[in-house]
Amino acid sequence: MSKRVLTTESGAPVADNQNSATAGVGGPLLLQDQHLLEKLARFNRERIPERVVHARGSGAYGYFEVTDDVTAYTSADFLNTVGKRTETFLRFSTVADSLGGADAVRDPRGFALKFYTEEGNYDLVGNNTPVFFIKDPIKFPDFIHSQKRDPFTGKQEPDNVWDFWAHAPEATHQVTWLMGDRGIPASYRHMNGYGSHTYQWTNAAGEAFFVKYHFKTNQGVRSLSSEQAAELAGKDANSHQTDLLQAIERGVNPSWTLHVQIMPAADAADYRFNPFDLTKVWPHSDYPLQRVGRLVLDRNPDNVFAEVEQAAFSPNNFVPGIGPSPDKMLQGRLFAYADAHRYRLGVNHTLLAVNAPKAVNGGKADNYGRDGLMASNAYGRDRKNYEPNSYDGPAETGQPLSAPLAINGHTGTHEAPLHTKDDHFFQAGELYRLMSAEEQARLVANIAGGLSQVTRDDVIEKNLAHFHAADAEYGKRVEEAVRALRED
Repeated sequence: MSKRVLTTESGAPVADNQNSATAGVGGPLLLQDQHLLEKLARFNRERIPERVVHARGSGAYGYFEVTDDVTAYTSADFLNTVGKRTETFLRFSTVADSLGGADAVRDPRGFALKFYTEEGNYDLVGNNTPVFFIKDPIKFPDFIHSQKRDPFTGKQEPDNVWDFWAHAPEATHQVTWLMGDRGIPASYRHMNGYGSHTYQWTNAAGEAFFVKYHFKTNQGVRSLSSEQAAELAGKDANSHQTDLLQAIERGVNPSWTLHVQIMPAADAADYRFNPFDLTKVWPHSDYPLQRVGRLVLDRNPDNVFAEVEQAAFSPNNFVPGIGPSPDKMLQGRLFAYADAHRYRLGVNHTLLAVNAPKAVNGGKADNYGRDGLMASNAYGRDRKNYEPNSYDGPAETGQPLSAPLAINGHTGTHEAPLHTKDDHFFQAGELYRLMSAEEQARLVANIAGGLSQVTRDDVIEKNLAHFHAADAEYGKRVEEAVRALRED
C-alpha cells in the first residue's frame, strides 16, 4: 500500500511539517513559507461563531418508524405507512450557557429533530419542556440577554434572571417546570422531548388539525437534584455527551415514542386556553395522546464539529401535510432560526452533508439560489438561474404544503385573544398541585435558592406575587423559604 502524502490546501506535497522555513539555521521566519502561513491562517479560522442560544450540544443519527396510522390527520409522506422508516438526526442542547459550559445544569434542553424525508427535510425544533417562558418573539432577545452572562460581571446574575421574570408573569408556568425535578435531566436519554409549539396537520382531503408533539423517553425519566448535578458537573462537564456517545457505541440505542395531541381546527377559537400560546399546555383530558411512532438513535457522528456544530435546524422546513399555526413564538422562529444559520454558517449551509436532503433529487435540493460563500451549486451553459425558463429547470408544483390559515381583524400590535382560562398563573398552579409533597419541597427550595440571592426587594416581591397567584400555598412556602435564607 502506498504511503499517503501530506499536502497543502492546494494539493502540493509538504516536505517538512516539523520545521518552519528560516533565514539561516537560527534566523527569522520567512514570509514565503506558504505551508506555515496557511496552517496558521486556517487555525485562526477553525471556529465559527457559536450559537447565541443552544450553543452546547450533542447529536446522533437514527430513524423514525411509524407504528400507528395517522393518515386521517396528515398527508405527510413519511407518516403514510405503518412500518415506514425515515432517517433522522437529533441534536440535544442546553439553552443559556456557552459552548464551554457544563451539561449537568438547571436549564431547558433543546430537542431539535431533522427528518430526511422523501419530500425534503422536515425540522421539528423543540425542548424537553412542553411550554416556554414567553409567548411573543419580540421579547426573546431581552429574555436571553437576562439569562446570559452579565456585561459587567461576566457571569450569569440572579438579579438579571429574576428581574426579567418579575416583569414577565407569563413565565411562571415554565419557571415552575424549570425549578422542579425535571429541570436537570440525568442524561439526554432520560428526558422527554416536545415540539412545544402548536403545528398544523392537513390530510389528503384538505381538512386541518392543530397538533402538539410529545416524545416520551423509553428509558424512563430520570433527573438530578441540584446537589447531584453540581457534583457531576465538577467531575465531568461533558457528562451528557459522554453518556449519549458511550450508550450508542455499546449498542444501547436510546429511543422515544412519539405521541401527538390532535385538535380539530374548528375547536381552536372557543377552547378555554389560547391553543397557540407557548406558555400553555393542552390538558390530556381534553386532547388525549395518540401514538404515532418510535424514534431510535443508533449512530454517533464521525465529526462533532462538522455534524453537530454545523447542523442547522429551522422550523420553517416543512413538508406537504405539515405547516405552521398562528403560534406567535413559532411565527417568529420561522424567520429567526434560518437567519441565524445564514449568519453563522453562510448562505450555503444547506449544502453541508448534515443539512442536505438525502432522499430528494439524488441527495440535493434543486432551486435557483446561486453564488455566496462556498457555493457549489454552479449554474452555466444550459442550466439557467432564473425561473420560469425554457430549459427544463425545476418548476413549482402549485400545491400548498398545508391548509390556509383564516385571518381577520386590523393590523397593529395586539394582546392575544382572550379565552376563558387565559391568565398567566392557572396552569402553573395546576402543575404545582400535581406534584408530590417531596417534589413540591424540592421545587420551593430551588426557587428560594435563586430568588434569595436577588438584591432588590421589589424584584423579589413581584416574583413572589406570581407564585401566590398560581397557588396560595405555593406562594406562601416560597415566601417563607426566601425569608429564611435572607435572614441567615
